[in-house]
Amino acid sequence: MAEHEQGSHEHGTMDTTEHEKTFHGFLKACIWVAGVSIALLIFLALINA
Repeated sequence: MAEHEQGSHEHGTMDTTEHEKTFHGFLKACIWVAGVSIALLIFLALINA
């Protein structure tokens, strides 16, 4: 088992651009899914399904 060096990381120095891009993509996908779901429910209510 490899030893992990303690203290080799300084807080606040990590590059989080990829994490932020992924999170924004996730939020965009959630908004699209919610919108499509609401539209589908409205469509089903209009055709009395």
